[in-house]
Amino acid sequence: MRRLLAIGAVAATVAVAVAGSHIASRAKAMPDVSAYEGLGTWVSIFGAKAYSQPDAVAAAITARGVKTVYVQTSNFSQPTDVVKPEQLGAFVDALHAAGLRAVAWYLPGFVKPAVDLRRALAAVQFKTPQGGSFDGFALDIESSAVKRVGLRTSRVLALSRQLRNAVGTNYALGAIIPSPRGMELVPKYWPSFPYADLAKLYDVFLPMDYWTFSVKGPDATYGYTARSLAILRQAVGNPNVPIHLVGGTTGQTKAADDAAFAQLVADDGHLAGWSLFDYFATKPAEWKALVPPVAQS
Repeated sequence: MRRLLAIGAVAATVAVAVAGSHIASRAKAMPDVSAYEGLGTWVSIFGAKAYSQPDAVAAAITARGVKTVYVQTSNFSQPTDVVKPEQLGAFVDALHAAGLRAVAWYLPGFVKPAVDLRRALAAVQFKTPQGGSFDGFALDIESSAVKRVGLRTSRVLALSRQLRNAVGTNYALGAIIPSPRGMELVPKYWPSFPYADLAKLYDVFLPMDYWTFSVKGPDATYGYTARSLAILRQAVGNPNVPIHLVGGTTGQTKAADDAAFAQLVADDGHLAGWSLFDYFATKPAEWKALVPPVAQS
């Protein structure tokens, strides 16, 4: 019953937003967002095995049915713009050789805006030993290192505008954002989160919908993630906004909850892609549960 109510809430939100969204979608020609589609997985700068055994890790990821790997290049606390560039390049080459797509992501702190921009562009412009590059870039908009929310938001938007201007309109940019439901439950974390402003600058939203921080059990997992999607679509004003839904975290999830997450993916029917964070913590049973079943009527 909870799942049916959640589906109804999503449907109601979609119906309200349809008219305005059609105008917005016609006004903005979408770049190719295929790199964000399908089953994904995540590798952070702390995934040492990806650097030491790139071919083996790429083969193992492929065997799980993954289409895209989201690879972190750095974060605001690191001393370098790109962490271990030679090993990173070998890993990206291995992913491409295995038929996988690789999307770079960087976590800015918004404390040093010029450094954040430089590091984001370093990921966009990164070249592998074989001359390859990432298939896309996503900015991780989650840090609360800047405590003044108004200043944090203004810096997020300024950085995002600079990034968009640098890559051009045809480059598919992703916005990794905190869980919309999580921000609803803890409003002091980021009041008035700038969903609509970000939608003008980014082509795909990747909400880090870590239900394990707030709820337990399949029904609660389903309802939590459904609510996040409803909040995001309503705030953006577009039920068709491309979304790659990220669940987890995998160190705390259970297969039954992952199955509920996958059921939501199937029932929703409009998501560009889905994944759990992160690859190295995802257990075999969880990979099986991540395959979306037939949608419930």
